[in-house]
Parts: sequence; structure tokens; C-alpha cells
Amino acid sequence: MSSGVKQRLSEFYSTISDDLDRSVEFWLKHSVDEEQGGFFQCLDADGEVYDTTKYTWLLSRQVWTFARLYQDMDRFRLPNILEVAKKGAEFVMKHVKNPENSKCYFSLTREGQPIKIQRTIFSECFYVLAMSEMYRVLKEDIYKKEAMAMMKQIVHWVRVDNSGLGIPLVPPKATSSLGVPMMLLCLIDQMETMDPAHGANFNDLADWCIARVLKHVQRNGTVVLETVSEDGEEVGGSAGRLMNPGHVIEAGWFLLERAGKSGNEELQKTALETFMLEAFHRGWDTEHGGILYFVDVDGRPPAQLEWDMKLWWPHNEAMIAFLKAYKHTSDEKYLEKFAQVFDYSYQHFADTQKGEWFGYLSREGQVKINAKGGPWKGCFHVPRSLMMCEQLLHEILQTQ
Repeated sequence: MSSGVKQRLSEFYSTISDDLDRSVEFWLKHSVDEEQGGFFQCLDADGEVYDTTKYTWLLSRQVWTFARLYQDMDRFRLPNILEVAKKGAEFVMKHVKNPENSKCYFSLTREGQPIKIQRTIFSECFYVLAMSEMYRVLKEDIYKKEAMAMMKQIVHWVRVDNSGLGIPLVPPKATSSLGVPMMLLCLIDQMETMDPAHGANFNDLADWCIARVLKHVQRNGTVVLETVSEDGEEVGGSAGRLMNPGHVIEAGWFLLERAGKSGNEELQKTALETFMLEAFHRGWDTEHGGILYFVDVDGRPPAQLEWDMKLWWPHNEAMIAFLKAYKHTSDEKYLEKFAQVFDYSYQHFADTQKGEWFGYLSREGQVKINAKGGPWKGCFHVPRSLMMCEQLLHEILQTQ
């Protein structure tokens, strides 16, 4: 397989490039709310809107996506792409954040009235993504000011006082969630990209995040658990045995990026072997193909009823991770893993006729929800993965 997989690099590039064009066209054509602003996310297989509720994770991430496409991809440096990003950012700034406490709503009416709020930091994290990327594009200080202020608030909630999130002051048992430090690593990279001069400001936070992420490595490096105790110990029950392979693989490429910037070879090894290869080994369904959504590391029944479904985003993250790993190491085993995920994804998720990917498959690989967007799936994971993979493949092909 080794010699064959390198010969497929041009195929990977052309397939992904064409798919990115289709994905961008799908969201441009169907998601933009010309009347009220912002974006529709609940789109069926043909792009028809089936619910006008707007989800702020997805609003902000779509702003980031179009701004990043405009900034980094020559063929998307088009007036209509910029206009969509700007109008989306205006809607986000006007409606998503509560100015009294900086909390961002989770969902809004079509007009922008708040519906729901979460006791987490993720709506705020994606607000930072949107604002910082708009600053990259337009260099207007309002965006940088918003991004920096929200970043400061998030760090305060995470490291100093989380009472502003509405979390009970005395939780039953203090735990550490993998999602928080890995999301902060993503934000640090984003803030450094927005303004490299700020890079040194986040070194301490990056070190804290890495140490926090590594607490989740358990059992001599054979598992990365979604939840551990504050002290980095396993917690009991199903929650303590839970592994989300796609989440771990995503954390792996965040760690690989940090390792590359700092020259930390031990961290690079951990990112590659523990977060990518071990997680892939545990998560890949050897019977039907694809990455399982959840795994109980002891092989016991997972509490999540959807544990055996195949979701789009873990496959997007695995494509990014293994292509980055191959570029970093030139080791073809990572390119082979990329090809494995690529082949499954283009056989099952991608709609090469109407654009975008279906999000939810059965264990056997059949489409379970006949929609391209919903409360959790918007214009982000697919185009981000395709954009990053296209760029990586271009760089790899240049060196072959």
C-alpha cells in the first residue's frame, strides 16, 4: 500500500479541492438570511430551511470560515465572500453576546432574540474565533478589541472564577473535561494568527493547557479519557471510561501544532502516537469502517445511545490530523491512515452532487438524518477540513 498511497496525492488534492468548492457554494446558496441577517443552519439534503432557529456556535464559526477562506485561499478572495462574512459578523456582534456579563447565548430566534444559554465557555470561544478572524481580514480595531476582551473573560472563567458561567459553586465532584484546555489551545493559535505580536502573551496559558490535556492520558499512554479528576486520576463509572476518538484525534493535531512551534519532541511523539494512532486504533470500526462516536475503554456498554454512529466531524478531524502528521514526519503510515479515512468519507458522507456532507450515519454507514445542517452541524468542520487538507496537500506535492 505504501507506494500506492503516495501516488494518490494528486487524486486527494483534486477531490478535496472540488469538494471544497461544492461545500462553499452550498452554504452560500442556502444558508444566508438576506432578510434578518446571520445564517440558517438547519438545512435539509437539498438545502431547504427546515427550522429558522439560529445557533451561535455555528453563526460564529461560519463567520470564521468565510473570513478564513477569503484571507487564505486565492480563489475565494471574492467580494461576495467578504460581504457574507461582514454581514454575519455584524449579526453576531449585535445579537450573540449579553453586554451585561459577556455570556454568549447558545441559540436565537431568526430575528436574533435569545432562546437559550449554556453554562460552558464554548459559545464565547467561537465568538473569539469570529472576531479575531474578521480583524485579520479587515484590520478594524473593533474586532480585535472584541476578541481580546472575550479571550480575557474566558481565561478568567477557566482559571480564576467560574461562577459567572452559572456553574454550581459546590459541584458533586470536581472533574476536568478534555474539551476545555484543547479549545483554549485552538484559541491561542487563533490569537497568534490574528496578531503574532501577542504570541508571547499566551505562553503561560499554552503550558497550562498542555499540562491539562496530558492529564487525560491514562493507563500508560494507551487511552485518553474525556473526563478525569482535577488531580488527573480516573473517575468511576461509565463517564470515567468514556473516550471520544474524534475528540482525542483533534486534540492530537492541536498538540502537534504546539510541539512544532516549541520544538518539543516529546510532545510531538505523544501527539502522534497516543492522541492520533492509539485513538484511531480504538475508534476505528473494523467491521463496518468509520470512526465510532464513543468508546468505553473497558469494552463495557457505553451510556451514550448514539455511541456506534458515525459522525462527520471526527472524520474531518482525522483527515487534518493524519495529513499534518505525514507532513511533519514523512512517515507513510500517517498518509495511509489519511487515505483510510478519506475513502470511507467519500463513500459515505460526501454528497458529490449537491454539495456538503451528511452528518449522521448508522454504524453500517447508512445516512440516518437526511440533512446537511442542524443544531450542531453548520458551515465549519467540512469546509475547514477541506481547506486545511487542500493547503497541506499543495505543500506536500510541492516537495515531492
